Amino acid sequence: MSTACSILIPAHNEAGYIEPCLEALLASDATGAAVEVIVMCNGCRDGTAGIARGYATQFAARGWPLTVLDLAQGGKMGALNAGDRIAQHGARIYVDADVVVSPALIAQLAAVLDAPEVCYASGSPVVRAAGSAFTRVYARFWASLPFCTHGTPGFGVFAVNLAARKRWGDFPDIISDDTFVRLSFTPAERFRVAAPYDWPMIEGAGPLVRVRRRQDIGVAEVKSLYPQLWVNHDPLPAGAPPFWLRGLRNPVGFAAFTLVALGVRMPYAKGERWARGR
Repeated sequence: MSTACSILIPAHNEAGYIEPCLEALLASDATGAAVEVIVMCNGCRDGTAGIARGYATQFAARGWPLTVLDLAQGGKMGALNAGDRIAQHGARIYVDADVVVSPALIAQLAAVLDAPEVCYASGSPVVRAAGSAFTRVYARFWASLPFCTHGTPGFGVFAVNLAARKRWGDFPDIISDDTFVRLSFTPAERFRVAAPYDWPMIEGAGPLVRVRRRQDIGVAEVKSLYPQLWVNHDPLPAGAPPFWLRGLRNPVGFAAFTLVALGVRMPYAKGERWARGR
């Protein structure tokens, strides 16, 4: 069985990224229940909205109606709230516009969400780095950390059923939506399905530093504003190797990871809250 669900995609200047995202959704396995797709373009200065609307006929043909919002104000949280306001189904699957889902992911998430009890779910992320050598080295080390390999990390894709969506109201005006939502549930309420999805790592040392800094600020913001959620972190898996041992096993990756971490601590000019660094 599966449950009817709304797929919500916030998009800010995603031309070149929204196409493979939507094409992957079109190639998804049938869920056995109603599905709608909502793209919330926000503050876009490119053709993201028009590109997304160009897929309406294809989505209609497979029975998944597509709605595209063109919001003048940029901001991921505002976009998420706008999508939630018009979503027709209680179960929600939130997908970043640069993520490419595997054919089985949406159906597996919809099946897990078909439960009366509170349920948060995500897939199995595959971190992609196709550009710079530095990013490829960094990405391999980052993807080996327990946050990625164990538990339900939820970056790029997360889903909640109706009971779980009642856990919070509007998305708050914070940076890290995925951290806020994930930690709104205990590890026992979080489910990781086997189906993978591709999550692209930002290319280049400079952009990596900027994005990592924004991520760190976002996590600290959640910790400061919602300290009661912090107990919901996934516990470190038993037998997980210590950080220094990972460094010995992959010294080049460890060096790249350390350089980015040091760069995060350098002085910087405050930038956009809703940007990925590219």
